[in-house]
Amino acid sequence: MNHKEFAPELIDRMISRVSTVMVGKESEIRLVLMSMLSGGHVLLEDVPGVGKTMLVRTIAACMGGSFGRIQFTYDLMPSDITGISVYLPHTGQFEFRPGPILSNVVLADEINRASPRTQSALLEAMEEKKVTIDGTTYQLPRPFLLLATQNPLQFEGTYRLPEAQLDRFLIRLSLGYPSPEQEIDLLSRMQSNHPLDRVKPVIMAGEMEAMQRDVKNVFVDDSIKHLMVSVADESRRHPRIKLGISPRGTLSWMVASQAVAYMNGRMYVTPDDIKETAVAVLSHRVVIDARSLLEGVSGEELVVELMSRISVPPYRSRRGSRS
Repeated sequence: MNHKEFAPELIDRMISRVSTVMVGKESEIRLVLMSMLSGGHVLLEDVPGVGKTMLVRTIAACMGGSFGRIQFTYDLMPSDITGISVYLPHTGQFEFRPGPILSNVVLADEINRASPRTQSALLEAMEEKKVTIDGTTYQLPRPFLLLATQNPLQFEGTYRLPEAQLDRFLIRLSLGYPSPEQEIDLLSRMQSNHPLDRVKPVIMAGEMEAMQRDVKNVFVDDSIKHLMVSVADESRRHPRIKLGISPRGTLSWMVASQAVAYMNGRMYVTPDDIKETAVAVLSHRVVIDARSLLEGVSGEELVVELMSRISVPPYRSRRGSRS
């Protein structure tokens, strides 16, 4: 099966299906699907009640495969995430009982309500797609996608995510409030029954894994790589940025751009692809200095500024297509 040929059509169907539940969030849905194709993870940060959990549940319903949900609380233990070995007296042996992390799509709900020790239990799974329990390593199912939600830090009972864990999320998104018209539409859809109950899978787990392999083969010209590295280098010397974009961040940006090109039906990356993904991929990877934070400067604003400093010449792929 050649997934390259029907990827744009399939992505449009996924966006359309998820949009029956999530009103007016097409661009955010597109970015989440881009993360899925990249094999990356998503952090949804916003106030309660705007649909973060609902978006994750709908995405999971659209993809055939296993689904696990972890409700983070202050007393959650690492073994509640990864699983535990239980001793069986009648056999005299231990039996491993997997935790919810061993699923294709995992919802880590309100991730910043758990302690840093519990949060760290996700690091190995996010980075290496495996977990180690009692000295035994278990591979996570493929594909594996973690979608985490968190409330703003000023909310009661929250812990700050460390930079090392933030850097492992491919993108950070904020859904925001719907417009009055969108909210009226939402009320109408929810009046009699929940539209999530009617959502059926659009793509199977095996098809998503095959498309992820296709994304890795999307061509990235050296000129595109130079543009991305130039932005990362500028961030490391910016007077308002205490900690710039890491090499992992640049690599994540490239992979995300490959996925966007693939979604658009191309097997090569253009400057428009890196522009489309820059803010979502990079804004949470820059650590702003204290003075700028007090002045209300955001990571999104700094990434936009960094992108504006880079000169983008007309691009011609090896195949001679101009963008």
